[in-house]
Amino acid sequence: MGFTAVGALVISGCAAGGSDTDGGDDSGLVEGSSITAAWNQAFYSMNGNTSFGNATANNNINYLVLDGFNYYNNTPELVKNTSFGTYELVSEDPLTVTYTVNEGVNWSDGTPVDAADLMLNWAALSRALDTPDFDPGEFTDPETGEFTDAFPEDIVYFDSGATPESGMGLVTETPEIGEDGRSITMTFDQPFVDWELVFSSPLPAHIIAKKSLEIEDNEEAKQAVLDAIESEDAEALAAMSAFWNGGFNFTSMPDDTELVTASGPYMISDYQADQFVTLTANPEYAGENSPNIEEITIRFIPDPLAAVQALENGEVDIIQPQATADITDALEGIDGITVSTGLGGTYEHVDLQFDQGRNPENIFSNPQVRQAFMKTIPRQEIVTTLIEPIIGDDAILRDSQLFVPGAEGYDESAANNTSADYAEVDIEGARQLLEDSGVTNTEVCILYASNNPRRVNEFALIQQSANEAGFEVTDCGSEDWGGLLGTPGAYDASLFGWQSTSLGVTNSLPTFVTNGINNLNYYSNERVDEIISELNVTFDAEQQITLQQELDRLLWEDFYGVTIFQFPEVTAYSDRVTNIDPSILAPTIFWNAWDWEVTDAGTEE
Repeated sequence: MGFTAVGALVISGCAAGGSDTDGGDDSGLVEGSSITAAWNQAFYSMNGNTSFGNATANNNINYLVLDGFNYYNNTPELVKNTSFGTYELVSEDPLTVTYTVNEGVNWSDGTPVDAADLMLNWAALSRALDTPDFDPGEFTDPETGEFTDAFPEDIVYFDSGATPESGMGLVTETPEIGEDGRSITMTFDQPFVDWELVFSSPLPAHIIAKKSLEIEDNEEAKQAVLDAIESEDAEALAAMSAFWNGGFNFTSMPDDTELVTASGPYMISDYQADQFVTLTANPEYAGENSPNIEEITIRFIPDPLAAVQALENGEVDIIQPQATADITDALEGIDGITVSTGLGGTYEHVDLQFDQGRNPENIFSNPQVRQAFMKTIPRQEIVTTLIEPIIGDDAILRDSQLFVPGAEGYDESAANNTSADYAEVDIEGARQLLEDSGVTNTEVCILYASNNPRRVNEFALIQQSANEAGFEVTDCGSEDWGGLLGTPGAYDASLFGWQSTSLGVTNSLPTFVTNGINNLNYYSNERVDEIISELNVTFDAEQQITLQQELDRLLWEDFYGVTIFQFPEVTAYSDRVTNIDPSILAPTIFWNAWDWEVTDAGTEE
């Protein structure tokens, strides 16, 4: 289930702590069986590879409906999904890889998954066929984060955030299609250390071509995809890229059910806006991760206490809410459930908009103002007040933009990256820097999840502290915060979590490289870009750590923003379900949803 690629971190509200199991189960589907899980944010896009759709809330579901060449288990280790297809390293110099989809692998409408799907995935994830030098900024709606109707129709632009120095961006040459019609061979322009992680799950190319090119026949649509790519037909590619960018965005069940065409163990069968998505076992799925449960409903419950109440009432079977002290107390009083806690793979942070902010003076383009604001963020108070009551001594400040606390390289990096300068609030120092900066409009509008109680509390603490130093912090909180991230003119600072999706050394680099998919705050540093280019081709583990430590130091010295804490994770589930075994990586509880079983399935109607 390949969400191990382009945006290697995902915007998050949650993650989890893990243990050990293997994917796949032979016990088989139990007809009529159903289960309900809860998540804290609503689904809004079946394309998690766009800058708009790259969010945990989407990718939890996309992981189960779109199959791919590999996925992470909860050891965590990378598992090759050989029942979908195989990939082979043909040559190391130049780096050449062949991807082959197995015969008999079909989309949920019965259409084979084949080279057309792989080729369109390459075009989207590499952006090799994009119109050069196009900037979509002025065509992005600051209210929604989506592209506007004014987006030019003659532009080829795949919104995958690919950059020419890394990942699929290095595959600029059009791949060769195999004689079997189910494989492509990609040649990279230079070596890439995480080459196994770059080719995420493809979307249905025939559906994209049918909708964008007004073709009715599935096979004809597939051929049109191949013809457009082979001939670099700008008109057809422009239409297909526009549909790839936005055609799979929906916030309720689409009238056109071809938009939920799936290749994974499940497919979307119902979606009630802001309430729930229902996944039903995909009858065309023939892979080894066949599900045991026929129907999984994912309810959207932003309030963690409401999620606990729903679990206690038997309305949901699995929850992984944003942890608070109230949550752990409430769970202790419920019979018939299992609760696990620990530190997860998500970290909380505040990012500052270097450009395209809401403040008309673009306040954080000034380094003195960025430093001043960082001095006001009450990091320790947030940890002490909101996190310590949940996990006690495990609640610590995270002092690195790159390293997880406890990981090799973390302690040395934290000691040398100036994060210690922001361990405690310094109102006087901030006030002096703000005065020296000459900035007259000190308004800072912060984007965060307004329906998330912990984030509401964090915002209040930051607002109170920063206002003491002379800032005027205003509220850009929104229930639709995820789609607004990176939107020009929408906010000045953001408060959210990044969740790891892979163990790759390049995992976080799209966040910091100029124009990367996760670079939502318009940050750019020439030396940082150079380090990232080096990391992309560095296979020596010690050298990787040295480069990451330099990168971490530069981010803090540039007053990029602050990290605050590693998420405490609480997973709770009813005794009527088994095989719930969370992973520290996305998609946490959902990574082995095909293994879940209902213990009382025989009583289902």
